[in-house]
Amino acid sequence: MPSFDQKADTTLNSSRPSPAPPAPGSARELYQVALPLVISAGSLSLMHVIDRVFLTWLSTDALAASSPASMLHWTVMSVVLGLSTYVNTFVAQYEGAQRPDRVSASMWQGVYMAVLGGLILMAFIPLAGPIFRSVGHAPAVQRLEVEYFSVLCWGCVPLLLSAVLSSFYSGRGRTKVVMTVNLASVALNGGLDYCLIFGRGGFPAMGMEGAAWATVISKVVACLWFALLMLRSEERLTYRIWQHFAFDRELFGRLIRHGLPNGLQFLADILGFTLFLFLLGGLGVRELAASNLAFNINSLGYIPMMGMGTAVMTLVGQRVGAGTPHLAVRTTWTAFWISGSYTLAFALLCVTLPDAVLYPYAYSSDPEQFEMVRGTVHVLLRFVAVYAFFDAMAIVFSCAVRGAGDTRFSLIFTSLTCWLLMVLPAWLAIRWFGGGLLSGWIALTVYIVVVGLGFMLRFHQGRWKSMTVLEADLSEKLTAPVVAPPSNPNDLPEEAGLQPT
Repeated sequence: MPSFDQKADTTLNSSRPSPAPPAPGSARELYQVALPLVISAGSLSLMHVIDRVFLTWLSTDALAASSPASMLHWTVMSVVLGLSTYVNTFVAQYEGAQRPDRVSASMWQGVYMAVLGGLILMAFIPLAGPIFRSVGHAPAVQRLEVEYFSVLCWGCVPLLLSAVLSSFYSGRGRTKVVMTVNLASVALNGGLDYCLIFGRGGFPAMGMEGAAWATVISKVVACLWFALLMLRSEERLTYRIWQHFAFDRELFGRLIRHGLPNGLQFLADILGFTLFLFLLGGLGVRELAASNLAFNINSLGYIPMMGMGTAVMTLVGQRVGAGTPHLAVRTTWTAFWISGSYTLAFALLCVTLPDAVLYPYAYSSDPEQFEMVRGTVHVLLRFVAVYAFFDAMAIVFSCAVRGAGDTRFSLIFTSLTCWLLMVLPAWLAIRWFGGGLLSGWIALTVYIVVVGLGFMLRFHQGRWKSMTVLEADLSEKLTAPVVAPPSNPNDLPEEAGLQPT
């Protein structure tokens, strides 16, 4: 079923022939939607790596402070972020149901939610000092954590808005737009990182604060770019985006009802992982810095798969909205085999060439300080290699079921496994039994393996096929059986207003 943006392109560019759209559920369709998102997510992953490389050059304390501060920021923002990103599912399902007016209205409800939520989250800025003092990290690390976290909180509104506005495009399958904006944002972030951290190009040397301000500024620019793109004829003519800006109480409530479990899942997952990092930080600066490096390298395998997950969520949502969930099954399994192959190759690289992976971090860093963590990172990368495949499994299948609306199971399952298999065992091992760094990483690996297998089983059960986020009357129309027309014209019912000839 062609999407509305494809119809608009055909109308506005009828003078030139356009290639036939890919068959729904085909590998070509997945490729067209997923590749820009994977590149986009990969660029974000590279940006995280570059950011940590610059902070490694700055100091070991800055590297140690970056992940806890960043994770706490994602934790306080997680519920609203989960709601904002779930706009993608509403857009995708309305796109599949051929309701462009509801596509635009869904985006606007997300905008209102992002602005309100972002303003509320700024209340955490004065709480940064007490929060990080309670963790017990070294005083120098605490100071840097407070600086980094406080600046990031100023960027909550543009970051959330960027997630909503990108969903308007990704949910419709217009992922090249998302890729273009994100690549430009990442390039800007990287340049500002270098200038603001080290004081290059006439900018003041702001250190840790500079890295945070670079992130905030790049998100503001991304929001402005998305807003300018919405002035194009396609959005004005087909989706009439500026005519559907009114607050819709019913639609907003449905977005909260279906998206809130997604946001709470983000909270449970990120909060659990943040506490996990704090536990590792209590072991010492060396252990925390080594874990931060390993997780940062892991992002090269993990974050690109988030792009694949968004593609799966989009296509599953469109197929559910169109009443053809069987096509979503084919798409999801294709995405899984692609993601699994990538993560297996990434795992092999981590095990066989760890020093090559670590080279950018070692370059220009203090040799003596870096040597203190190098051997530990080698060991931790073996854990990354073990769970990377199951990480891809969890991403693909969880995005598939959430794309249909199965968010409550995702919340309950992820919360229980995160706290019972990762946080609690790591806390007992480290605080009660005197375990070291490896005991925490063992708990992390078990958790990821179980989550991956659990979501694959949930997808295989197929309960998501009967779910939707659309209005009841619209979903009933989509799932109503199609009645074949009578072969004899005389059999036409009189109430249809048709007379036999």
